[in-house]
Amino acid sequence: MKSKFSILLMFFAALFSSEQSSGQFAFGLKLGYNASSLSTNLDTIKSDMGSGFHAGAFVRIGRRVHLQPELYYTLSGTTFQVGTNPLTDWKQKITVGTLDVPVLIGFTVIETKIFKWHIVVGPEASFVVNSKVENVSLAGPIQKSDLRTTNWFLQAGTGIDVLFLTLDIRYQAGLNSMIGDVTTPANGYTTPYPVNSRSNLLVVSLGFKII
Repeated sequence: MKSKFSILLMFFAALFSSEQSSGQFAFGLKLGYNASSLSTNLDTIKSDMGSGFHAGAFVRIGRRVHLQPELYYTLSGTTFQVGTNPLTDWKQKITVGTLDVPVLIGFTVIETKIFKWHIVVGPEASFVVNSKVENVSLAGPIQKSDLRTTNWFLQAGTGIDVLFLTLDIRYQAGLNSMIGDVTTPANGYTTPYPVNSRSNLLVVSLGFKII
């Protein structure tokens, strides 16, 4: 997985190098909303869309083609549920706080004196810094220790710049299982429980260019 991202970053660097001589530099802060889900291969487990937020900073280097590394904290989560009977079925709420580091390549589609429309795509490394697994009804099989602490994503989206403001809408697809096979016994589970859950997010953010 890491070798694939290294090749991808080398490709981005090659694209970006042709723009560097005429490029621009910008630094800014961003804040936004994210809707997240943790998918699973098991039909018996239902999950809902959770709401969260993110906040951090970004750097943009280049003009027509630009490199945009970012660093921000994201709070996301979902609820897993098996059945609807609170006396016999389980329900768990998963909340995850992560430090996210996307490295994006951007392409300008339209540019005027006060308006710019761009698209971005790139990999993201995500590091879990805090998490919580809450049993809403009966105790479920997922434990806090079952969450993987390092995860990889692919981000893609579009955005517009108006003067010093930048608005982005992106989709963030998980490339690995954040929760794999659950092996910790809970509520009678004594064999591996193949949750195999990947995190996916819809991200909307507003940025402010400081430099």
